[in-house]
Amino acid sequence: MKILVVDDEQLLVKGIKFNLENEGYEVLAAYDGIEAVETAQSQPVDLIILDLMMPRLDGLDACRKIREFSDVPIIMLTAKADDMDKLMGFEHGADDYLTKPFNILELKARVRALLRRSASRQPDRQALLTHGHITIDAEGRNAYRGDTAVDLTAKEFDLIELLMRNPNRVYSRESLLDTIWGYEYRSDIRTVDVHIRRLREKLELCPAEPEYILTKWGVGYYFKS
Repeated sequence: MKILVVDDEQLLVKGIKFNLENEGYEVLAAYDGIEAVETAQSQPVDLIILDLMMPRLDGLDACRKIREFSDVPIIMLTAKADDMDKLMGFEHGADDYLTKPFNILELKARVRALLRRSASRQPDRQALLTHGHITIDAEGRNAYRGDTAVDLTAKEFDLIELLMRNPNRVYSRESLLDTIWGYEYRSDIRTVDVHIRRLREKLELCPAEPEYILTKWGVGYYFKS
């Protein structure tokens, strides 16, 4: 598995690279956002570890640009612990978030979890799911509102696929965090609301009055078949 590590702190990159290579991964390094985007475009990688604060192009903009052509799992690193920064990372397409300073064992555990979930997608599942004007193609990981293609981040696609494969089943925020993100972000529970809002904006004909991506007040969210 090939991992791209992006941070302007060269010693930090060196340390992460050393530890991941000891786990058997091939590791590429980049030191700013522009270099990160160019590297992700030029060669396939299985996961990206991306710093938030970098010169030339920051991590948020780099993440957004990478999401234009790839749904590779992205772990965002930052020295900021503010919840709003975490939500901004998820808004721009990050799959996970780790605050500096961090324990390298935790980083390796999150890398393994994201790679495991990425590799465990079942090839024999139904590829096309359609309900009303919403269609998703699980093989190509494409989404459509009517005949119009819609760009979804990796986590937005995972979320809508889960809901559409289990229509009318109500999921609590906690269960969605645990299922989609792999473990519970108890302090970041609002990220579910953010992703649901974005899905409604992209897929519903009238986001203010959604037909399919619905709320069960006091419980959670579900997809109405």
